[in-house]
Amino acid sequence: MPENVAPRTGPPAGAAGAAGGRGKSAYQDRDKPAQIRFSNISAAKAVADAIRTSLGPKGMDKMIQDGKGDVTITNDGATILKQMQVLHPAARMLVELSKAQDIEAGDGTTSVVIIAGSLLDSCTKLLQKGIHPTIISESFQKALEKGVEILTDMSRPVELSDRETLLNSAATSLNSKVVSQYSSLLSPMSVDAVMKVIDPATATSVDLRDIKIVKKLGGTIDDCELVEGLVLTQKVANSGITRVEKAKIGLIQFCLSAPKTDMDNQIVVSDYVQMDRVLREERAYILNLGGISNILEELVVQPLLVSVSALTLATETVRSILKIDDV
Repeated sequence: MPENVAPRTGPPAGAAGAAGGRGKSAYQDRDKPAQIRFSNISAAKAVADAIRTSLGPKGMDKMIQDGKGDVTITNDGATILKQMQVLHPAARMLVELSKAQDIEAGDGTTSVVIIAGSLLDSCTKLLQKGIHPTIISESFQKALEKGVEILTDMSRPVELSDRETLLNSAATSLNSKVVSQYSSLLSPMSVDAVMKVIDPATATSVDLRDIKIVKKLGGTIDDCELVEGLVLTQKVANSGITRVEKAKIGLIQFCLSAPKTDMDNQIVVSDYVQMDRVLREERAYILNLGGISNILEELVVQPLLVSVSALTLATETVRSILKIDDV
């Protein structure tokens, strides 16, 4: 009589092995998000540590040399990060953070990166304790709202008419810079420049693109001055006139010379009559460009390269020409 054999209820041996392999692989994949997260945090902290020593009035300046050999000495966080060739995506986020701070406030570019790096360092400790990233993110958002509330209560509104407070604010920003010893000269200049381009009655912020800093070699910082108007560093073609009151300026966006053909050509001139005819034709063509013969008032600014003959003719037609490009 045959023995009773209990049926197999489990999976075949091969199936069990395959399931075990998938489970092990899935378990290993669970560590990858954490590894990527810690890698991003490490890259971002490296950027923060690179500029940490340049923070504050006792912060050290950084000497940066680019690929062309140009050397920059600064302790400004935005300038340092702009010169760094950062490739890691997480590190690039801190660089963009510094740029956004520079655009929004104009200061605190180093502080904002260091604070972000410190927050990420705290995140590392919380993640190692097993706290979920979503909980950490939500907690940071609540802390942000509370921090903004506290800072708002601590803040004191400043009127644009309060010149003394504005000067003190500008001097404070300059205290950590190389030019801190010249803050008594640069602070009033900075405040006056901002007040010239802002409407105190309606505006709450200023577009710094309306203020241009023109640099010239030689001299000292004591030679700096604020010019209410437009400063051009190019040469003056007609040096006979140094100042014109209530000048009318024409902006010419085309070349002040006769057109050239696409094909190579030559003109053979055998006598003076033919030469005079060529010159008269060029003169007539140039004078017909936009009615130049009627522009007898003040200045013409020419942003394109012009020929010597066209420049000479235009100088005879108008009182003065400011030439952007060298002939």
